[in-house]
Amino acid sequence: MRPEPGDRSIQVHADDIVAACREVGITTGDVVMFHSSLSSMGNVVGGPNTVIDGFLEAVGPTGTVCVPTLWWYRADPPLLLEDWDPDTSPSYPGLITETFRQRPDSVRSDNPTHSISAIGARAAELVANHGADGLRPCIFGDRAFAKVSPWQRLWDWNAAYCFIGVDFSVNTMGHLCESEFALRVLEQVPPEKRAALDERLGRWEKPGVRASHDFQAMGERLARMGLVRFSRIGSATFRCIRTHDMVPNILAILEAEPEQWFDEEFLAWLRDAREAAAV
Repeated sequence: MRPEPGDRSIQVHADDIVAACREVGITTGDVVMFHSSLSSMGNVVGGPNTVIDGFLEAVGPTGTVCVPTLWWYRADPPLLLEDWDPDTSPSYPGLITETFRQRPDSVRSDNPTHSISAIGARAAELVANHGADGLRPCIFGDRAFAKVSPWQRLWDWNAAYCFIGVDFSVNTMGHLCESEFALRVLEQVPPEKRAALDERLGRWEKPGVRASHDFQAMGERLARMGLVRFSRIGSATFRCIRTHDMVPNILAILEAEPEQWFDEEFLAWLRDAREAAAV
């Protein structure tokens, strides 16, 4: 998506970040994840660190703030997974995330496609052992959104999941929902039939079907349900949803309305899986 256009005549300071956080229910001790566009806010006095410091002030010394510090994308020439280094590989989703990961108080999870960087009381706990266990089927590799991962912990901890000047089309947690959906389907299939169905799912550098859905349309659905809180930071729209509201509701909607969300290839896979489970 294109970020919202920023109004450079509007100045943003750290206390504006804190005020917006309070408006959407973020308080001391919270765990916060945010996607962002720096330019969408207007003139952020002090640049990316002002935004980061504002969030850290909002959650206080007992809270934790994190951002997606994704490295791999379809670059030309292509990035090679063996070149990934959590200490040095840059983050591509915006200047705030790259500034965040370079701060001396920041720690980063070890995953080339979907790492998270965090600062705060639970930062080390949040990013530890990314993909060590509980693998979930995923086009980005089964470790990316594993049950042992920062993404799972954000769900478990009911994190405040936020968007500044960008919408749900960049909702990385949506990939966890897709992976969890596919895993739940597979777990209903008898073990002797499971491998063949699992083989049909797309994996890293392997074509196949995937439980892909429209993140933006899903975000609008969640907003209509009253689950998304809104404020503004400078000229940018600020959205926030709790992960206990986001993830279970996305999964329930996908389960109840698969024909509205998945393409025909995945629907065919889903029908086959459910037939196998029913036998």
